[in-house]
Amino acid sequence: MKELLKSNKKVKIAIVSDGTGETATAVSRAIMAQFKKAEAYFTRFKNIRTDQQIESIFNRVESNHDLILYTVVNKKLREKISALSRKNHIRTIDLLGPSLTAFSNLLDQEPDLRPGCLHEVNEEYFKRVRAMEYTLNHDDGRNLETIHLADIILVGISRTSKTPLSIYLSQHGKKVANIPFVHGSNLPTQLEEIDQRKIFALTIDPESLKEIRKKRLDRLKASGYHGHYADDSKVLNELEWANSIYKKNKKWVTFNITNKALEDTASEILKILQMRERNIFLN
Repeated sequence: MKELLKSNKKVKIAIVSDGTGETATAVSRAIMAQFKKAEAYFTRFKNIRTDQQIESIFNRVESNHDLILYTVVNKKLREKISALSRKNHIRTIDLLGPSLTAFSNLLDQEPDLRPGCLHEVNEEYFKRVRAMEYTLNHDDGRNLETIHLADIILVGISRTSKTPLSIYLSQHGKKVANIPFVHGSNLPTQLEEIDQRKIFALTIDPESLKEIRKKRLDRLKASGYHGHYADDSKVLNELEWANSIYKKNKKWVTFNITNKALEDTASEILKILQMRERNIFLN
């Protein structure tokens, strides 16, 4: 009974990880939740890659920590931690090593042993989420004051697949803004103020555009719209006007989307971006 009346037990736990340490922290918190009469204090050591870092950590925690939890994929580093724990009489728990061995035997293959993989996956996911949010907020010429933050800017007249292509590219983690070109209206001044290599122009053959617009017009008529949206002369004038602008802007890459799958156009754009990132693309 006297033991039950004692104040809460306080423990200091060092988290050692070759990534962010979030996995070990989450596991230890889940375990500590089962001990209502105990309190845990955590010290996190992230991005551990060398023996020297591990030795430094042990020097810091050996006298004032009760336990070391570690998530390290490199076998030699895990062995280093194990050896130092025996030498310094510090309790340690390897959260990854035994599981890596078990899964390796189960799957009959060696693990990649690449540090921080889970964090990379999470980052990639959140990158796509941010890209899609940006893209939706910059559809159809909206929020032009922040188009300089875009990875890709799509321009073109109505019905040249700007929006669907934008959404598709955003699923690859690219922030995309699309800007409609309206015949007879000035282009947004913001286009002149950004890196011109971000701009990709979309065009289409006249006959294909007329068919697409006629289908669109049929739907619009159902709601009472009447106009010259799909007239031969209007379609030709708009295309000639837009194409003349594209020719004047030598750094823009122009894609003719006629009978072309959305995925193919997106793939070509992503390939160009990748080449530029590697400094292969010639200005």
